[in-house]
This record gives sequence, structure tokens and C-alpha cells, in this order.
Amino acid sequence: MAITIKPYHDDQWKDVWRVLEPVFRAGETYPYADNITAQQAHHKWVEIPTATYVAHDGTDIVGTFYIKPNQDALGDHVCNCGYVTAENARGKGVASQMCDFSQQEARRLGFSHMQYNLVVASNEAAFRLWKKHGFEHVGTLKHAFRHKNLGLTDAHILYKEL
Repeated sequence: MAITIKPYHDDQWKDVWRVLEPVFRAGETYPYADNITAQQAHHKWVEIPTATYVAHDGTDIVGTFYIKPNQDALGDHVCNCGYVTAENARGKGVASQMCDFSQQEARRLGFSHMQYNLVVASNEAAFRLWKKHGFEHVGTLKHAFRHKNLGLTDAHILYKEL
């Protein structure tokens, strides 16, 4: 799928929320409460990060991601990203393109490393994709995620020098 990735603009929130809401409500991949409000999600997805982006297929927003420092001060050279692909665009290469773009943007923003803190073990597609993009699996946290359907689930940490 051919997409264009650009920085997020506030007039896009309604469409971004349409992509995020079903994923957050599902309680399978993000640690946010399944009853998170649009305002709370906006704070976490747009206001806290250094930058937020949207992937557009020419008609609709088909994905979104953010980049932010993983830690404060002495650890702020390592960034963290969160990605969500719209349900109707999954399996079409959108997440892969967002991953590539995010690494370029992270370098442009001054980050030298990228870390994924909580890749839920049951999210095997994401785990495989991040490994394919050169991320090293550096650890597994036993029962670190309360999956809405599976209960306590392991979560992986992945890391890459940019």
C-alpha cells in the first residue's frame, strides 16, 4: 500500500482517534485503560511525545505513530515509539513503512537509539516486524501486561542503535 507520512496536525485528531480508539478499547497491545477518553488519549498520543505523525493512503488516515524520549535527561538520547495501523490497512505494509520513517525521523530529531518497552508477547506480528527491522530482543518481562482476554501476559523489550 502506498502511503504518505507527515507530521500530525490538530485538525486530524478526529480521524486519528478513529484509528486509535478500537485498539485501546481492545486491551490487547497498549497499556491504556480500555475506557480511555479521547481527551486522555490526545494527551498521551499527541501532547506528551516530541512528535506525532499520520500515515495517509490518499483518502484516509491508515496509521499513526509518535516519537518521544524513553527517559528523562541522561537517557533522553534513546527514543520510544508507539504505532497503530487502522484495522482495514493491517497486513499491507503500513506498520513497516511507519517503522522505517520513524527511525529516520528519530535520527533527525537527535535520537541515537530506539527502544520498545512493552511489545506484548501475544502480538507476534509486531514482534516479528520489529525484529525484521533490525531490533534486538533484549529481554522479556514476565506477566508485565494485563491482556484483556488472556490475562497476565509477558512483554518484550526491543532495542536498536539508529
